[in-house]
Amino acid sequence: MTRITLALDRYDRHFPFFLGQLDVLPAFDLIPLEVGMVPPRRHGVDRHGRMLRNAEFDAAEVSLASYIIAKSRGAQFTAIPVFPRRLFSQNHIFVSETSGLSHPSQLAGKRVIVWAFQVTMSVLAKGDMRREYGLDWRSVEWLTMFEEEMPVPGLPIRRLAEGSDPIQMLLDGEAEAFIHPHPPDTAISGKHGIRRLFEDTAGECQRYFKHTNHFPIMHLIAVKEATARAEPGLPRTLMSLWEEAKAIADADYHDPGFGLSALGRLTYEQQKINLGADIWPSGLAANLANLERFMEDMVDQQLISRPIPIEQLFCKSTLET
Repeated sequence: MTRITLALDRYDRHFPFFLGQLDVLPAFDLIPLEVGMVPPRRHGVDRHGRMLRNAEFDAAEVSLASYIIAKSRGAQFTAIPVFPRRLFSQNHIFVSETSGLSHPSQLAGKRVIVWAFQVTMSVLAKGDMRREYGLDWRSVEWLTMFEEEMPVPGLPIRRLAEGSDPIQMLLDGEAEAFIHPHPPDTAISGKHGIRRLFEDTAGECQRYFKHTNHFPIMHLIAVKEATARAEPGLPRTLMSLWEEAKAIADADYHDPGFGLSALGRLTYEQQKINLGADIWPSGLAANLANLERFMEDMVDQQLISRPIPIEQLFCKSTLET
């Protein structure tokens, strides 16, 4: 039986993989690996780079933006239309409590710190600023904390010195905003003089969802093309496994005591009322508009020279999903 390694982060919808709870019986020996980005997990860190640069795994959860750049350069990967990480950009923009800022349009001419220019959250936020809030990303001075996952020459960025503290820079007035997919505790604890840009962040996320009709994609599951050719049933089987794992995670939340959050069950119920029963759809049809919007942003932000047809991102066996 063929051994297939699958690198995933530690999310509730991935616990069933790590705990051996899945009933779908693949025709291969699936080895789930817990590999993080921030922070490291049981099987290490740098999942995106280990897959997209080193092809270390047969399949792995990777950054949508980095995957598109890799594909534009002919990297020998394909993907399945399963999207294990989604985020609203509105929930990830932070400013100093004393800044007086409350809307993205006020960031014109300002300095904004990001993990890196091509990080999926950065691409999403810049695209949302342009479409939703009338802010041309070119009017912002972009300060980056780390090297780009997939090097792109000529980006309009200024790299910060190693060890720079973005929170302290906001407090000292050296930058006006901070966008990060994994906000540090100093940004979200409410104890360090930092707040989210939007006063009603949840309300703004809901407004955005109702306007766009999607919960923005951050990651997809990439597969080595050689592995997909050798195991033609692998893409659809992985999709079935992920759907089963998602259903198990959803069922777990029926227990009001499942999580640490005292009101977690109430919040989950309200989410289903406000946003719909399933905001994590798999398949190409349900996610096409989301993907096309993001592809347009990749071109607009000079990360790729021309759009890649969406169907070229995915395994042929999954195109009818």
